[in-house]
Amino acid sequence: MAAKNSTTVAERVRDELRDYAVLTVYLYICFGALLLYKMAILGEQGVSYLPFGLPIIKALIMAKFILLGRVARLGGRRESSKAIFRIGYNALLYLILLIVLSVAEEAITGMIHGRAIATTFAELGDKLPELLATCLIMLLILIPYLAVVELNAALGDGRLRELLFKDRTRRNQL
Repeated sequence: MAAKNSTTVAERVRDELRDYAVLTVYLYICFGALLLYKMAILGEQGVSYLPFGLPIIKALIMAKFILLGRVARLGGRRESSKAIFRIGYNALLYLILLIVLSVAEEAITGMIHGRAIATTFAELGDKLPELLATCLIMLLILIPYLAVVELNAALGDGRLRELLFKDRTRRNQL
């Protein structure tokens, strides 16, 4: 939730890096939980699955994609009177963005490993139920993030952070 009226480039860079770090940590926790769940399910089937670096790499990439969408003002042109509709609309737009970029990532990875793009897409088709579940989970991950972004914009930049992190006990004791 970068400040729009930052006076210097250094402040703006600091805000963008903070946003990137916060979003990366959020996505890492979500992806890490999903990985632990997948490990548990596969472990019950006797399959060893331990790609611990995957959630952080995925979080770093997805966070950058999401922030690029924000910079491009993805969904910013829709002015609905109800925040819930803006959140839902933006969640769907960002989900489409992430799907397109993930498919492009898979195609590039396939080419690096010497596979034809058609082969890579055929392999994606074989995993359709897993892909649909992943899309639904990504949508469920995006909604809270975009709700926080929308609340921050509605309250005024920085006000949500103040409400969440300011120590209010001193004021209540007076």
